[in-house]
Amino acid sequence: MAKRRLKEHIIDRDWCKGCGICVMMCPKKVLELDQKEKAVAARLEDCIACSLCSQVCPDLAIEVITEDADTGGEVTCQKT
Repeated sequence: MAKRRLKEHIIDRDWCKGCGICVMMCPKKVLELDQKEKAVAARLEDCIACSLCSQVCPDLAIEVITEDADTGGEVTCQKT
């Protein structure tokens, strides 16, 4: 399996309802809820691009865009 690296981490704050599931599930504790109770990537440098946050988000508010570390080819992970 090709190693992926993070290219972009997008949180649609209009869609996020602040349930905190992504915060609880992130293995590297990258996400947290801000003062408005919306998800924010507070420690993006720690992200391992596993895309678990986007997979568990019930509001479809998170999109993780990665690229293949070897070829640079883009891969988008978004819950459908």
